[in-house]
Amino acid sequence: MTDEKRMAGKPVADRMTEENRKIAQQLRQRGITPTLAILRIGERPGDLAYERGAVKRAEMTGVDVRHIVFDPSVSQELLLAEIDRLNGDESIDGVLMLRPLPDTIDEKYVCEQLSPAKDVDGITSGSMAGVFMDTDQGFPPCTAQACMDMLDHYGVELKGKRVLVMGRSLVIGKPVAMMAMKRHATVTVIHSRTRQEDLAKAGRDAEVVIAAMGRAKMVGPDILGEDQVILDVGINTDEQGQLCGDVDYEAVFPRAAMITPVPGGVGSVTTAVLMKHVLQAASGRDTVR
Repeated sequence: MTDEKRMAGKPVADRMTEENRKIAQQLRQRGITPTLAILRIGERPGDLAYERGAVKRAEMTGVDVRHIVFDPSVSQELLLAEIDRLNGDESIDGVLMLRPLPDTIDEKYVCEQLSPAKDVDGITSGSMAGVFMDTDQGFPPCTAQACMDMLDHYGVELKGKRVLVMGRSLVIGKPVAMMAMKRHATVTVIHSRTRQEDLAKAGRDAEVVIAAMGRAKMVGPDILGEDQVILDVGINTDEQGQLCGDVDYEAVFPRAAMITPVPGGVGSVTTAVLMKHVLQAASGRDTVR
């Protein structure tokens, strides 16, 4: 497999981290300590893994991290009180709230209480409004932004291109479709209710494919064309227990123009995007503490 086809995330994340590190140094010289609060409930392995990755990236960047951890039995009232405290804490620039929240919590309502100004992972309707209305309010979801940064790094121009977004979640599908349209792409969105014949037609016609359906290896040569740029956002486990994406990488690779691996692709860029958002939030302070 040639490296020219493989869109690895590491060089993208490394470049962003170096840029972020310089910005963090400049902020600290001005007396500003960029700070991220990570709010976690319980000890889910996925949450812990992402938290470790975020902390490591923060250390590389020069961003301070504060950890707020609650037991899974935490009440919604206590959680809301903590979010209110974080909103009012001027020493906190951004808040990462690891989800999903426990079933006893109204996740949508709780997320809405976070200030968009500190919503560095794009979970509030205020941040979504910023993406859909093309304003500076809040921040886009980190994974959706990571897709754009991957395309930029590898020189993929979207203007006039036919882009297929596979998935319609608020985390990736919908925001990344809007972000591609902002770059003047012609975007088609398919989802779990799309008819198979329509899926195959859209797959063959696309020039750029962003797969975010959450189904292991569901995207194969039967529904794709040739010489396409393929971003695989899926994080799944295959029948052998190995991490894999939504795209059948081995089967699709020979036909693709460029393709991201899983692991080691888009997912490895998200924490660098998260740090960029924290620094943007810190840079927007009216006063230096």
